[in-house]
Amino acid sequence: MKVDYIALSVPVFFILIGIELTYSLYKKMAYYRLNDSISNLSQGIGQQLTGIFMKTSLFFGYKYIYEHWRLLDLPNSIWVWLILFLGVDFFYYWFHRTSHQVNLLWAAHIVHHQSEEYNLTVALRQSWFQGWFSWIFYLPLALMGFQPLMFLTLSAFNTLYQFWIHTRTIKSMGFLEYILNTPSHHRVHHGSNPKYIDKNHAGTLIIWDRLFGTFQKEEEEVYYGTTKPLSSWNPLWANVHYWDDLIRTARKAKGIRDKINVFLKPPGWFPEYLGGIQYPSDIDKDNYSKYNPIYNSSVTGYILIQFITALSGGSAILFLYAKMDWLHLISASAFVILTLLSCGALFEQKKWQIKFEYLRLIIGILLVLFFGFATMYKIVFLILLFISLIWFYRLQKMKTDVAKN
Repeated sequence: MKVDYIALSVPVFFILIGIELTYSLYKKMAYYRLNDSISNLSQGIGQQLTGIFMKTSLFFGYKYIYEHWRLLDLPNSIWVWLILFLGVDFFYYWFHRTSHQVNLLWAAHIVHHQSEEYNLTVALRQSWFQGWFSWIFYLPLALMGFQPLMFLTLSAFNTLYQFWIHTRTIKSMGFLEYILNTPSHHRVHHGSNPKYIDKNHAGTLIIWDRLFGTFQKEEEEVYYGTTKPLSSWNPLWANVHYWDDLIRTARKAKGIRDKINVFLKPPGWFPEYLGGIQYPSDIDKDNYSKYNPIYNSSVTGYILIQFITALSGGSAILFLYAKMDWLHLISASAFVILTLLSCGALFEQKKWQIKFEYLRLIIGILLVLFFGFATMYKIVFLILLFISLIWFYRLQKMKTDVAKN
């Protein structure tokens, strides 16, 4: 039986986020910002929803090689599990390292590095499209004869392990720093400081970085995020903006070779006639500031309710999608993603956001009314949508009244 360990762990994730948030507030450490945290969690919700549509096809690739081309018939023993654990972690290292060194792959993986904060919500900030290629790196394990369900289990636990290392509340872990990937090591990985870039690619064991020359100890203060900040809370733009950059550069490149190299070379590579390789510059500590656009605080409660609605809807889809027909599944997933887009636009005070929000709420009401969702879901979401429609109208009216006065 295939168990989705990551989906089952979602409640634990939020409990741990709550504990870290409470601790940081108690210690008066500014580890969390509402806009950044919602942006991070929006990426995680979107990643889980888009993942529903690719899980079966991607698992088929591993399963097909195992069933038709495997070299060995390995028993279900503790030693095989241990070897597979090392194999999953080893190939994760190379997948992760390659994702930082090839533009085509970095275009997806960059999403995980965009946050300028570092807390447990960042662990859930995942690319919506990375799953389309990450599985390829693990195919040698299928060829060797490791059972698909064993692989899925250890791959899930490799991912789950990495959740807790996205924290600033844990400093050094003593001798474990030599063996395991720890919060200190992973903070380095998320740094945009030149000395920290492309270091510490490990999943569970830091030994791979030590063996292959990509290890860097945490020394100077870490500045989080990418060298070119995203400067947006839009979850869709976060997933496609680097593709946009690559396509624009490829159009300017001369000849097919340079056009292909734009996608295959490391981040920062440009042909000589377009400026050549651009190396990351030192952090300007005196002028450093995080993306934090001003927004009307009166919409904070509204944004939180919409985000909670999206989170609830997304969670329901994750646990019920196997029983849903495709039309309902696609429609419900699309509405959740539209809600996440709306939250980001509200934080940024986008001009198009007002018409977009009215349209989103009306679409939501129509979906609930005309699709055959369970009665309980219909009642709950209809009440939420109608309250939201009235609430948003009143917010806009208040804004207009203030502007007139």
